[in-house]
Amino acid sequence: MKGSLEVICGCMSSGKSEELIRRLRRATIAKQQVIVFKPGVDNRSESNKIESRNGVLYEAIPINDLTDIKNRLTDEIKVIAFDEVQFFAKDLVPLIRDLTASGHRIIAAGLDTDFRGEAFNVIAPLLAEADRVTKLDAVCMQCGGRATRSQRFINGYPAPHNAPQIVVGGDEMYEARCRTCHTIPR
Repeated sequence: MKGSLEVICGCMSSGKSEELIRRLRRATIAKQQVIVFKPGVDNRSESNKIESRNGVLYEAIPINDLTDIKNRLTDEIKVIAFDEVQFFAKDLVPLIRDLTASGHRIIAAGLDTDFRGEAFNVIAPLLAEADRVTKLDAVCMQCGGRATRSQRFINGYPAPHNAPQIVVGGDEMYEARCRTCHTIPR
């Protein structure tokens, strides 16, 4: 079996986790052994599950140290998935290369850009190496157009450019925006 890398990306509220769960269910129907990892820092839902915006849950293992991933793999596992991949360390990229080279199907889902519209460190090399990329969009919460950006708010105002890159949050801090409605104060 040849390995492969699939990347599902897009802005907040674009359906990344929903698409990941759909692919995992199909793999399960095909009787493929699946394992799912999520970053330990993402505490927005149950610790041992990933969750889509429409409430669908799927079992996942929270990871704080990448060495825990290899320790959890068995010969039977054929599909390895990562949700919220933007929160993993950049060391995930060579690990995914190794897993793909050893014949695993890898599915990585996450934000492609941060609140500034800039690529996350871990996602850019994954996009470059992917065999398949699915870029999803959402509805702009300002104008109703095609949203491709994630607008972060601090106290009701757009986060400035110098704000920290990673702040875990949901609808209370972020909303989908189109390129025109997305603003980053300098």
